[in-house]
Parts: sequence; structure tokens; C-alpha cells
Amino acid sequence: MSVRVRRVYDPPEPEDGVRVLVDRLWPRGLSKDAARVDEWPKALTPSTELRRWYHAGEGSYEEFAERYEAELSDPGAAELLAHVRELTAKGSVTLLTASKTPEQSHATVLVRLLES
Repeated sequence: MSVRVRRVYDPPEPEDGVRVLVDRLWPRGLSKDAARVDEWPKALTPSTELRRWYHAGEGSYEEFAERYEAELSDPGAAELLAHVRELTAKGSVTLLTASKTPEQSHATVLVRLLES
């Protein structure tokens, strides 16, 4: 199983495998052709409320991760997480995010859950 996180603005690489956009909003200034996104499971992304709370600086990354994991227990999100887990069993998967700090984003929470 190979899961990695990359910025959606970085050019695609052959070793990306299935490219999954894990942001609720489409990245600004990026065409769909340039992004080469294979899947965009919006229900797998943090809620608008949680995203706004975190970006407002109202809590720590650890608290954000806990709240996001709780959101992922929703049946729709859990189903999508299981789907992405199935993709990782078949080959490489790259989680794409527009976050300037992917290591402090929801994408790393997803990687941790996919690898456990």
C-alpha cells in the first residue's frame, strides 16, 4: 500500500497512481485538465464549519484532527474512506490538497487512518 500527500498545484508524476482531491472546494486558478484528478469525494473532506474553525486559528491541529476523525464516522464519509482504502490495496494513491502546509492538514489525518 502506498499513500502519499501532494499539493494539487504540483505537476502530476507517473508514480502518483490514483489522484484523489481531498479538498471540499476546487483549488483556485487550476483547471481540471491541469489537475488531473481521478476522484473528488467531497463528503470525505472536513465540514465547512470545521474548516473555518481551524483556519480561524481557534484550536490546535491535534483538536482539529480529533474533530475531523469524528466527522469521518458519518456513514457517507466512512463509506468513502473505505473506498479510498480499497484503492490503496490495488496500488498507489496520492491525496491532493491545496493546503500550503499539507503536513498540518486533514490529508495527513486521512493517511494515518488509511495506513492503520
